[in-house]
Amino acid sequence: MMGLVDCNSCYASCEQVFRPDLRDKPVIVLSNNDGCIIARSKQAKSLGIPDLKPYFKIKPLIKKNRVQVFSANFRLYGDISNQVMATLREFSPHVEQYSIDEMFLDFDGLKLDLDDYGTVIRKTIWQHVRMPVGVGIAPTKTLTKLANHAAKNIKGSGVAVLDAPYKWQWLQKRLPINKIWGIGKQLTRRLNAVGIHSAYQLAQADPHFIRKQTSVNVERTIRELNGEPCIGLDEEPAPKKEIFVTRSFGSKTGSKEELLRHISRYAAAAAEKLRSQNSFCSSLYLFAFTSEFKPGFYRNSRVLRLPYPTSDSEVIIRYAKAGMREIYQPNKLFAKCGIGLLDIRDRSFYQFDLFTPGQSQRTDELMQVIDSVNQRYGRDSVTFGAEGLTGKWTMRQNKLSPSYTSSWLDIPRVHC
Repeated sequence: MMGLVDCNSCYASCEQVFRPDLRDKPVIVLSNNDGCIIARSKQAKSLGIPDLKPYFKIKPLIKKNRVQVFSANFRLYGDISNQVMATLREFSPHVEQYSIDEMFLDFDGLKLDLDDYGTVIRKTIWQHVRMPVGVGIAPTKTLTKLANHAAKNIKGSGVAVLDAPYKWQWLQKRLPINKIWGIGKQLTRRLNAVGIHSAYQLAQADPHFIRKQTSVNVERTIRELNGEPCIGLDEEPAPKKEIFVTRSFGSKTGSKEELLRHISRYAAAAAEKLRSQNSFCSSLYLFAFTSEFKPGFYRNSRVLRLPYPTSDSEVIIRYAKAGMREIYQPNKLFAKCGIGLLDIRDRSFYQFDLFTPGQSQRTDELMQVIDSVNQRYGRDSVTFGAEGLTGKWTMRQNKLSPSYTSSWLDIPRVHC
């Protein structure tokens, strides 16, 4: 048996952790630059507030219902997620963190009542972190996803155990196929075309026929829907093959200098992520564009080859600036730019060419010092001059919550 623990409305719940006065009230979280709604509490959903809707379009509804609005505070969400995941690791020796708010747990060999065990998990997470979660337990990963859906939307206890065919078949008959893990819009249309509309119909379909119509992944999904494990735990996720950092600007800019500062910040952030997985990259992808809603829309991009595989922020920033100078056009107001690190490889297995200079040990030591300082004293404690004097992401965050977990000044005070 396997379990899936999923945080309820993760970002909105994170904002409520240090604000108990908001736990039963509608809360929404906005995307970068306070653009769109990316998270809603249960109470906000009940008001009919849609997901991924531009904030300015539903301001009247939000104001009328006194909805609490927050800018995305990803540092806070990451810290709270780490606490949740650390607590969950106490309940199983084999786990897979699937996302910032989801973790699979292996319960094979567990000689306990799984319904009670799921309840203990929920209560422990609430006691330790004050994060509400749903727990789905079933024989396969795909079924745990369905069980988790039932735990959140059907069972009031927040725990659902699908340990027999009649239980998961009852649920499958009541769910459309787009509720199945891995079945997106395109696959939904293709399966609808052959008469498959519910999860139960897909589970009863011929796996070999469906494989010919779609792919081997859908065949695996069918087998998993019938309790046959086909997708194991990925306890050590593979390093990313591409790393992208992109941002929309808080305000549009026509300044070349400001555009170069933006791309330098993004290049430094991407290089830090590259080093965190002990990798090198050999190529960069750069792009920038103006607002597509304004006349004279302009978009351009470049792919640059680095002189050697590297994780050196200085080299990556230098080439990123060179590429952005080629993209820049005067008299254009840029709304967004970004960088992608391509051709990523594990540096542990990389052997430098005898006739080509590579990344030096001195550079490795310098990057290690920069990363260590920023981890200990907070992001942007040490930055590169190309990023500008502030060294901060220039995003609009007018409704940002305090840095409860990363700033001494914002640590909550308890009055007894």
